Amino acid sequence: MKRKIMVVVTARASYSRFKTALKALNEHSNIELYLVVAASALLDRYGAADKFIAEDGFNINNRIYMVLEGENHASMAKTTGIGILELSTIIDNVKPDMVVTIADRYETMATAISASYLGVPLVHIQGGEVTGNIDEKVRHSITKLADIHLVANEDAAKRVKKLGEEEGCIFITGCPSIDIAAEVVKKDTSNFNIYDKYSGSGDSLDLSSGYIIAMQHPVTTETEDSRYQIEETLHALNKMEIPTLWFWPNVDAGSDWTSKAIRTFREDIQPKNMQFFKNIDGADFLRLLTNSICIVGNSSVAIRESSFLGIPAVNIGTRQNGRLRGENVYDVGYNRDEITKAIKKIMNAHKISSSNIYGDGNAGKKIAEILSTVTLKVDKKITY
Repeated sequence: MKRKIMVVVTARASYSRFKTALKALNEHSNIELYLVVAASALLDRYGAADKFIAEDGFNINNRIYMVLEGENHASMAKTTGIGILELSTIIDNVKPDMVVTIADRYETMATAISASYLGVPLVHIQGGEVTGNIDEKVRHSITKLADIHLVANEDAAKRVKKLGEEEGCIFITGCPSIDIAAEVVKKDTSNFNIYDKYSGSGDSLDLSSGYIIAMQHPVTTETEDSRYQIEETLHALNKMEIPTLWFWPNVDAGSDWTSKAIRTFREDIQPKNMQFFKNIDGADFLRLLTNSICIVGNSSVAIRESSFLGIPAVNIGTRQNGRLRGENVYDVGYNRDEITKAIKKIMNAHKISSSNIYGDGNAGKKIAEILSTVTLKVDKKITY
């Protein structure tokens, strides 16, 4: 009998992180995939990831609209509560053999709590990592609720074990997002032109002499500084006068201030070297990244995929504090001078080698094989 595996995708980043694993699960002869898409993954202003999911050929079995307006700490908590109400009903009706939750956004907590209280084995992707932000608390809390742990590397596996989890329930698979990066580097991306498929806000830029990618999210533990933090980055990149492709921030506490700062800057300064995008296909984003001078901001893409691709990254602030990183990362504070100095250093530096610290490009297939055969149980005890 096929195993019915429910996967809950709650954000554009979650889909990019798990796309190859979804494909492998969908194609596996002993697995029935049940796909739930929820939260910001359904919202147009955050890139409408569900459209990309459908275009990629996946059948979305259920959609859950659960994001409460406000983009503050209270709305994050209430959104999680709404998610528990909705997901509990779906899990109870569908009765999957297991539920998969991805990474560490607050919406994933709703999935974890619902599955745990309904006695359904919970699979957690990307546990055991360290960052700043509220994500740190969420990630390790889900680890304690999860029954099966699919982690990116040995460093994460050791940390999950130290949290008291059974060694036999921890599997090192690598990060599925690296699978997409591995496919991208096999092909010639030099002729990729974003304007053949996408249109952003603002005039098209001449990218022929090089460009920067920018993606900066609010830090949920520093929301009162969100506007100042993004303004420093905007002024730094405007000063560099290098064509810059900006991608919209996540739906987190503080994102309203971040978004307003971007809009105000765009209207008041009218920068000639910047264009803004809500979202593009994950593989296309990596093609764009491969040809860039560097990526600037605080997205985990700068830590994960960029390390594999050997693309320099200017990592700003505390959001990625403690996350394992390669030699591609230049850490700076929320300071325009530090940011411009790092970019100039990158432009004069030697080529950076690829790093496999987050996987070798085969995570999706590994995950499908593990989930098709792993022993399922929901009773657990701390191991120390």
